Amino acid sequence: MADPDPGNAISGSDVEVLAPGTQIAPGYEVVEHISRGDALDVYEVFSAERLCSCIAKTIRPDRADIPRVQARLLQEGRLLQELTHPLLVRGYETITEPQIVVIVETVTALNLEELLDERPRRLPVADVCHLGRHVAAATHYLHGQGYLHLDIRPANVLADSGLAKLIDLSLARPPGPIPRGLGSREHMAPEQAAGEPATAAADVWGIGVTLYEAVTCVRPFAPLDEHEEQVVLPEVRYLQLHRPAPPLSRWRRRLPRDFVSIVEACLQRDPGKRPSVTSLWDALGEVIGNLEPVEP
Repeated sequence: MADPDPGNAISGSDVEVLAPGTQIAPGYEVVEHISRGDALDVYEVFSAERLCSCIAKTIRPDRADIPRVQARLLQEGRLLQELTHPLLVRGYETITEPQIVVIVETVTALNLEELLDERPRRLPVADVCHLGRHVAAATHYLHGQGYLHLDIRPANVLADSGLAKLIDLSLARPPGPIPRGLGSREHMAPEQAAGEPATAAADVWGIGVTLYEAVTCVRPFAPLDEHEEQVVLPEVRYLQLHRPAPPLSRWRRRLPRDFVSIVEACLQRDPGKRPSVTSLWDALGEVIGNLEPVEP
């Protein structure tokens, strides 16, 4: 069974959130509750030490005793403080008592999922390529430090003014064996869904799915045919183990062929056939260079 995904839609609305003015941790006062996932609450807080707003991530009260959730949040706090990259959100502090709270920098940006929902038109290909290169750069750095992200998807990419930052390192771990279904169901690589050893190629898949969604506003491994795919879902659970991604042309006809080839390569079922992160970064740069100065 897949692990809880702290980034999915709000649930547990009957569980109270902290009111403005409450001290969530020593020196940090709640400004407002931002979001609730399956495991975590996210707050804007005011730091008395820094005299500015920060973001605080903590475990939902009704999930506070789950060791797996505790371990993931502690790990994310540690990694965000240890790892330094312009395209990773910076961690300031991890507090363990009286509850686990991870304090990170405030980034005034929508995540890519929110941005796609709000835009009246789909993103230009050039913008998607720039975004993809930023995600690839942050991912390359993570891999160099010995970690896979394992949950690259639009909700974990902050996008603002041409800059993209990769967030949420709660699932990050070294390459190797992983539990079956570790990740977000509609975005994880087939090897994650099957519980096979994970390599850098799993994150390349995540970047590919993110690029696919960014230009189409469609999740390629969500049920697309209510009759046929709802029938197989109870049995296979993960559609990426059942079928390939629909062709990009199904949703958006006018896409550069070299861009389409990149996304198709990222979404190869065989991890060994996917490009490396650095070659993906290079290829997206070439697409940008080949585009007309103003995209129609």
